[in-house]
Amino acid sequence: MLIAQSPLSIISIALGILAVLVGLVLFAMFARFFRMWIQSVTTGAGITILDLLGMTFRNVNPAVIVRSKIMAVQAGLGEDTGITSNVLESHYLARGNVPLVIRAMIAAAKAKTIKLDFEKARAIDLAGRDVLEAVQTSVYPKVIDCPAEDSGRPTLDAVAKNGIQLKVKARVTVRANLDRLIGGAGEETIIARVGEGIVSAIGSADSHAKVLENPDLISQTVLARKLDSQTAFEIVSIDIADIDVGDNIGARLQADQAEADTRVARARAEGRRAMAAAAEQEMVAQIEQSRAQLVDAEAEVPIAIAEAFGSGKLGIMDYYKLRNVQSDTDMRQAIAGAGNSSQS
Repeated sequence: MLIAQSPLSIISIALGILAVLVGLVLFAMFARFFRMWIQSVTTGAGITILDLLGMTFRNVNPAVIVRSKIMAVQAGLGEDTGITSNVLESHYLARGNVPLVIRAMIAAAKAKTIKLDFEKARAIDLAGRDVLEAVQTSVYPKVIDCPAEDSGRPTLDAVAKNGIQLKVKARVTVRANLDRLIGGAGEETIIARVGEGIVSAIGSADSHAKVLENPDLISQTVLARKLDSQTAFEIVSIDIADIDVGDNIGARLQADQAEADTRVARARAEGRRAMAAAAEQEMVAQIEQSRAQLVDAEAEVPIAIAEAFGSGKLGIMDYYKLRNVQSDTDMRQAIAGAGNSSQS
């Protein structure tokens, strides 16, 4: 037999069930954040249960914020440094590395010579730079090989004014400049500028012997050019790690130039020989043409004699005298030719 229940009792039961559910949710949330809340309270981080609940709703990892805030408080970075849970959350939501920024600020504070606030640190982090490495490089300078190990070139090659090649290895000691870290050029620019400066310094030397006697001349010349301008680093020193003598580039260039000059002279001589041969052939052709003209003229002589006989201008005695003169001329030429042949 069913017992009828009043509407008031039904409402009371529903409210009781709702209260139980709310209590379970609150207990579950309290159980989840209880450990982090206890850590925050005991360390003085100042993060409440409501703050942890709000982080959950804002899709922020509470564990990251709590650990970072505790780390900052334990290191002596209080609210006066601008490190609050709200700014940590905003940096987290901006895809920043919150623990890395806090560690960088702690390292800067322990160094006592580096001024780094949270805004600058988060800006460096959001710019894609490793802010912790930058702080460490500011405290402990970094050594960069020039040329770089991955460049594929073991040495920097330069030629002095006397034509001797020098092979140089350098080491550049740099310190990070936090003020120019955003927008400043990186290590590749430093390596390129230092390499250019070394090549220029060696190229301006009168002799390679002077460079070998005092390699510091290279370092002094390169440092005087302010190569760290507009970069994220400050050059502390440039040290010549190794310097060797290479090839005699000047002599090689002179030999190549002499070979080229020889080829040019040969080409010009060949051109003149070809022109002389052509002129000789032209003269031979002219001689043959003259001989042909002479033969043509000699062929006309009998015709002229015949015409002279016919017209009576040439008598028989005149003809014999002409033949005698011609025979005498042929005899003289034969005697002259025989005398020349006997003398040779």
